[in-house]
Parts: sequence; C-alpha cells; structure tokens
Amino acid sequence: MAYVAGTPPKPPDKAKKSFFDMHRHGFVRVATAVPRVALCDPRENAARIETLYKEACAQQSAVCCFPELCVSGYALDDLLQQDALQDECLEALASLKRAAKDCLLLVGAPLRFDGRLFNCAIALQAGRCLGIIPKSYLPNFREFYEARQFAPARLRVSSEVSFLGETVPFTPDLIFRCAEQSSLCIGCEVCQDVWVPAPPSCAQCWRGATVVCNLSASNITIGKAAYRSQLVQSMAAKNYCCYAYCSAGQGESTNDVAWDGQSIIYECGDFLAQSPRFAEDATITYADVDLDRIEQDRSRDATWSQNAADYADVVRKVRVVEFSRQSAQTPLQYRVVAKRPYVPAAKDELDQRCYECYNIQVSGLVQRMRSSGLKKLVIGVSGGLDSTHALLVCVQALDKLKLPRSNCLAYTMPGFATGEATKSYATELMRRLGVTAHELDIRPSCEVMLRDLGHPYAKGEPVYDVTFENVQAGERTNHLFRLANHQNAFVVGTGDLSELALGWCTYGVGDHMSHYGVNASVPKSLIQCVIQWVIDSDFVGPEANDVLSKILSVEISPELIPGAEIQSTEATLGPYDLHDFQLYQTTRRGFAPAKSAFLAMHAFREATPSSNVLEDRAFGLVEILKHQRTFLRRFFLTSQFKRTCVPNAPKVGDGGSLSPRGDWRAPSDSSWAPWERAWARCVAWARDTCDDADVRRGLGALAGA
Repeated sequence: MAYVAGTPPKPPDKAKKSFFDMHRHGFVRVATAVPRVALCDPRENAARIETLYKEACAQQSAVCCFPELCVSGYALDDLLQQDALQDECLEALASLKRAAKDCLLLVGAPLRFDGRLFNCAIALQAGRCLGIIPKSYLPNFREFYEARQFAPARLRVSSEVSFLGETVPFTPDLIFRCAEQSSLCIGCEVCQDVWVPAPPSCAQCWRGATVVCNLSASNITIGKAAYRSQLVQSMAAKNYCCYAYCSAGQGESTNDVAWDGQSIIYECGDFLAQSPRFAEDATITYADVDLDRIEQDRSRDATWSQNAADYADVVRKVRVVEFSRQSAQTPLQYRVVAKRPYVPAAKDELDQRCYECYNIQVSGLVQRMRSSGLKKLVIGVSGGLDSTHALLVCVQALDKLKLPRSNCLAYTMPGFATGEATKSYATELMRRLGVTAHELDIRPSCEVMLRDLGHPYAKGEPVYDVTFENVQAGERTNHLFRLANHQNAFVVGTGDLSELALGWCTYGVGDHMSHYGVNASVPKSLIQCVIQWVIDSDFVGPEANDVLSKILSVEISPELIPGAEIQSTEATLGPYDLHDFQLYQTTRRGFAPAKSAFLAMHAFREATPSSNVLEDRAFGLVEILKHQRTFLRRFFLTSQFKRTCVPNAPKVGDGGSLSPRGDWRAPSDSSWAPWERAWARCVAWARDTCDDADVRRGLGALAGA
C-alpha cells in the first residue's frame, strides 16, 4: 500500500487484514455500468441505476461510474429545459443519495443553478453528496448541439451550491480522496472534456487523482470506438492513472444517431477491461486497479511533476474532498497478472516483441562494428540458449553490413563436463550458419591452472568446487580476448539479463565481460521466444532451424561439473520464470516482497496452455516465497558489484537493463536487510492469515529455516 509522506507504514493487523485480500496490496475495484436508459423517465432510470450500483457494491467496488445524463437520458434536446423533468431528476437523485453506500457512485444529470442549466456528474457516497462536477466543454458542432441547452462550467456563479439539503462543491476542479487509503483518489470529467487538448483531468491527476472517471454519451460512428480506446489509453498513459470511460448505450434516441454503450478501463496505458458493445441489456464492467503501480510510475518520471509545476496555479484550484470507506476482504478477480512480464501472451504481440528485440540487438552490434572500424567478431558457442542467440545476432549484423559470415570467428571450447549433445549442436549450428568454426579444447590449459593453484583435482581428487568451475569459465574468456587481439576483432558477450540479476555469471569472464554484450538486457524467457521466432521466420534456413529446435529443448546447464546427471541451473537457482517475474516487479515496479508474492500467487496458480515455446508451469505460495528469498538475497546482497562494471549493451525492453549507466544504479556494498525483514514479515503474515493447513505448515517451515 501507499502511505501519506512522513507516516511510516503500520504492520498489518493480521486478525482483520488478510494477506490474501487485494486491498492490502494496493488494489481497488473500479466499475463502469451502462443501464438501458428509459428516455425521459428519471424515476425508472434511478431504479435501474440502483440495481446495477448494488451489484457493484456487492463486488466490493470502490467507485461505480455511469454514463453522462443517465438519470434523464442524454438525447432529449429541448426537453432538458422542462420543469417537470427537472423536478423528477431531483427526486431520482434524492433516491440514489439514500441508496449510496461505501462505493462512490458517479451519475450524470441535468441540474439548474442560478438560472443556468449544467450538464453534471454527481458524486454520491454513504448517504451524502460529495460534490457536483459540471461539464467544462460543450460540443456544438456536427451532430452535437449542447450549447443550446447547457452552460459550460466557467459560467457558474459559485463554486458551492445548495443541493438536496447540503452545501456541496460545484466545480470541475474537484477530486475525492479516501481517508483510509490516500492513494485512492478519484477525479471526474464529463464526455467532451477528455477530447480537448488540455482536459480538466490533467490538473486532477497532478493534484493526486489516481482514478479518473469519464461520464460520456458519445454516439457511435464507424471507427469511433477504436479512436475512443486510443484516447483513453493515451490519457491513462500520460497521466499515470486509471482512466475509466463509460458511454451511453441502448434506450437513447436514435432520431439521427446510434449508441454502442462502450466502457473502457486502462491503467497507465495498459488495457484492463472493456464492455461488450451494442448490448441489448445493461452491462457492468469491473477492473482491479493497482494504485501502487500508479504511484510508483509517477514518482519515477520526474518530468511528470515538472510539468505539473508549469500549471501550479491550475493545480492549486483543485479541491480535495475526503470520504471514508471500509472494504471487506476481496480476492483479486478482475485482473490478469502475466506470468512472464517480458513475454506477451498474445502471439501477434509476441511476434512484434521478438522482431523489435532481435533488431535492436542487431542494430546495436552493427553500429558498434561501424564505430570501432573492426570487421570481425569473436564469440564462444556452447550449444546453449544464450550463445546461440548471440551467434544469430552476429550473423544478422554481418549480413546487414554486407560482410561475409566467415568474419564471425566462432569457437566451441569443451571443458571437463561439456556434453556431447550440446557440443555437437554448437558445431553443427556454426557449420550451417556459415561462420568460421573452431574447436578449442580448454582442458589442458585448465589443468595447468589447477596445478599452479595446488587444487586437489590436479592431484587426482574429484573436488568440483567453485574454483574448479571458474577456472574453466576463466580459461574460455582468456582465450576469446586473446583471439580477438590476434584476429583484429572484438568479443561479443552472451550473458543475459536473468543471469546478471542473479549474479549467475563469473566475475570478469565470458558471461559477464566482453567488448560488447548483445544479450545483457534480454531475459532468459524472451531469448527462448526470439530463437523460436527466428525459426518461424525462416531467416537462417531449414537446416539451421533444425539445430535451433534441438537447442531449445536442452536443459539449461553451465556444464562445468562432471557426472552422470546434467548440472541443472534451475535445480540450483530455482525456476527462471519466478526469478524473471520477481526481477520485473523489483526493478520496473519497485514493489515490496509481499506485493510481488501476492501477484506471483495469482499469476502462477495454474498451468494453462501457452502459445509460445515456453513450458507453462504452476507454483504454490510456499514455493514462490522460497525462491523469492533466493532472488532477493542474490540481487540485493551478492551481485551488484558484478553489475557495476558490465560492458556496453543495448537496452532492449520495458523491463530495462541493469547497466550502471542505464536503468539500475545502486551501490555495490549496500545492505539487503530491509528486503530480508520485509520477506520475513510477508511469510509470517501469509502464514497467520491462511486458511489452508498444508500451506500454513509450509510457510511455518520457511519462517523457521
């Protein structure tokens, strides 16, 4: 959760606040409801609105937004000026005010103040009116003629009015903040207000609004729905907010226009939910909104607050009205949490991601070759994922520069535990790609080094410690750099983002050090998908594709320790899926362990069919927390010194890079105690509020380990 600046977070009250409640992790539920309008019948509309609102309340929604002028109907023209309609609108609003519960209700109605009729959004909550937001910008072109009936907000006489027995704020400069959760702050604007270059919601967001609702009666024409979506997405992205747009549907007059009842909800530019369009019956759409993510994104983008400073006078005019809301325990239900934040689930999006990733890497290497003046590359090829992907990038870069592929000097360097399968894959792939292939056995030089060190292995003892492993890694790197000197070339690095995050790379050797690292900001999961995309795109021909497919099926292994069993990286580190997930939540979102574990619990609760090459796996909460501690310890305690001196590499994706010159800058000698303690609190909290006895026992064992 987020807290008021200067107020330390309180430990969770485990008797009342469950780890499994989405509200405890900074989520709120937002609802948009589109009733079937009874045109010019406020009493009937109030009944229909109340029915939908009660459903939203039962779903623990924090706010429920209805369309513009939904109490009366929008397409009424001059009937809006009739006293009989005005009187019934007030009666309907009084009824809705009495029905209003903890969930903030936003409804639209025509209201007359000081001899002027305004198109208004009315905020009702807990039996009172929190405020009235008049529409600022009245469309009066093409099919719209609102200026005939309404006055714009700037023509109001006062910023407070008497309404249903209360004195309430009456201004578009108004937001509603929850006293129990300060990050829940709701802004509101009416239809056309969002279509202008500088909408009122910009100032509302700068003043603190994290959720903006738009009450709309936008008629539908061909192509307009897509434009609305783009507009809402843009507003949510540039204001770092949730933007919930709710438009009028069936029941409105079709004298000259038609209606589709489109509701759309975006969060910081990401799609959350949309209603069915042209529905005959009423619809209600829910989305679970991440307020922590909104506040994190805002605090990271300094230009957002700098822009607010340029409009300080406008922002200061925004009035904050507090309301109180008590939420019941609610599961995260109306939100898809991606298992692999770096890998889109939809195939078309994944193809685009792979295309961009691959070409960013290739163009980066092309430019580095041009700027260095060198025309040859040196790379070590193991037959594993990372070196395979880097080799593909090298080949494509040489093709773009119209240089022969033989200018890629590729070396397979078998050591004490190199498998025959991976060695044969490396050799065959190099041959089929047409690079200059060499095999360089590092065992003799490793034996010299081990003998010089006085290592037990040199005396015939099977001691396979970290020195034994790193001597092999170091010899490979030593050869590659000297080969680059000898051949007037530079070394292309193969280590990936996942390994760099976990420190699963030997300091100063090939998966850490190079002249240029093409994979350094690409996570392990995405590398697998890009290789599959290269196969599907048939860039390298069917013979090479056959080898690539075999490489994709190989167990991830460093192949440094001899033995009958393959040395499994994931058996030592834990699943890369969980580590990549945690990496994204840590570096891109800045979330605490409890929030990240809660999200992972929802993302990995079941295995589902996947449209990509990756195996889809499920993990329980105990396993998630076990591996989360591994990640946090390795990332914050033991690995930063390796990241402080990584070579140049192109930033590829939204997840960023770990370069000290880029997205991640941190001291090499800081403490990881805050994350260790936060993880321990998270385990205890989940254990104490879990209903499953087996999970409780597992969490208890974790806590005591």
